[in-house]
Amino acid sequence: MEGSEGGEGGSGPPGPAERSHRSSVSSVGARAADVLVYLMDDTVVPLAVENVASITAQDLHRTIREALQLPDIAVEAFALWLISPLLEVQLKPKHQPYKVCRQWPDLLFRFTDAPEDDMAVDEPSLQFRRNVFFPKRKELQVNNEDILRLLYEEAKFNVLEVRYPCDVEDCEKLGALVCRLELGPYRQGQQMACAVKEKLDSFLPAHLCKRPHSLFTAFRSRGPQLVPGEQGLLSAYQEVKEEAEGPEAELLTRHYRAYLLKCHELPYYGCAFFCGEVDKPAQGFLHRGGRKAVTVAINLEGVHVIDTKEKHVLLGLRFQELSWDYTCSGDEEPILWLEFDGESEGTPVNRLLKVYSKQAELMSGLIEYCIELSLAKEPTLAQETKVSPAASPQPPTASQRHKLQRQSSVVCSRTQHLATIDYVDDGTLHPWSGACCSWILRCVLESPSHSQTPAAVTLVSTEPMEGK
Repeated sequence: MEGSEGGEGGSGPPGPAERSHRSSVSSVGARAADVLVYLMDDTVVPLAVENVASITAQDLHRTIREALQLPDIAVEAFALWLISPLLEVQLKPKHQPYKVCRQWPDLLFRFTDAPEDDMAVDEPSLQFRRNVFFPKRKELQVNNEDILRLLYEEAKFNVLEVRYPCDVEDCEKLGALVCRLELGPYRQGQQMACAVKEKLDSFLPAHLCKRPHSLFTAFRSRGPQLVPGEQGLLSAYQEVKEEAEGPEAELLTRHYRAYLLKCHELPYYGCAFFCGEVDKPAQGFLHRGGRKAVTVAINLEGVHVIDTKEKHVLLGLRFQELSWDYTCSGDEEPILWLEFDGESEGTPVNRLLKVYSKQAELMSGLIEYCIELSLAKEPTLAQETKVSPAASPQPPTASQRHKLQRQSSVVCSRTQHLATIDYVDDGTLHPWSGACCSWILRCVLESPSHSQTPAAVTLVSTEPMEGK
């Protein structure tokens, strides 16, 4: 599905398909068929399509743009996806959606660990959503209200579903912008507070909407108790800046853009999501570890491994900071290997993280393609900067990025929660070279089962590192 030609596939936390399981094609054949395309807000766009069995994603994309009356930038900004509760796939322009649907059971068997009963009833739907390969720098140049609204709806969904983990303060600020867009400008009074409370789960992720339950709180004041984040949301809502003049449509566009700009601060904005597992650090006298479920988020900038349960980053790497490889042989479990710099008891070491996933091949291909795109666009970016410095987004100031540097922030790496293979490398490797990582892997993987360790590699530890 995904690889050097630009398609992308992955599966992650439940998406809109899980909220309403549906089919996108009602009938097939040479005559016109009704094709249902879903937007991120669950809006349905019905299309009458001739020869649906052979139409390409590119042609269908054009039909959707015409139906929604979107400008040309939508060609780059959005892609067609096939999604279900079990798998998500971004289609390439040449793909034929109907044929990919027919291959869906094979894709599920190849790229998921789902039970056979679940695979048998799983059916994908077509969704029009952000293209993984659409750069943020181009998104900053978009002024069309309809496109900004579509991008906003997708970002909001990812924040509420905690696909984009955010610190509480950031959740409140993002939620305040949603309040402004859905409830209008803030007005003092109990009525506004009640309106926010009634739709709280539309503004904040679920874990910030739950009321505390304990014996202590049961004996507290019988008055209404605010849930975590509710008071902060109301305060942030009050602080949303309003323009004194201008039509409402223009004001809404500014708030859409403000929401997206806030999301741009998150390193995993615009990612494709994949499911996997990593080893836990050994704990206790028996050194038991086990595994934890993770979501691997990949975009044009790098790779982030996110704890699926705790909703925080375990490891975040830009492509310049990692080497990677994909291994799968015989009956062995597919593994995505990530290599990065680290430190063990004051000694600089190279670290290898194993991500167990049937989607390891997809992840490896997407990483490779994103790096190829980055290398290919570097001369263009340099030329654009030379011609028009204002067209390129400026680096964030210290005040803009301080939250991402807090050690308590959910976006900070927590490598102490990972079990890695640490070693000292005496050679020089290019950080983007998958071949280099393959060579290291052969050395590291062969050394425990052989009496001699390759001269270029000194093993520091093959045991999971204890968290400090």
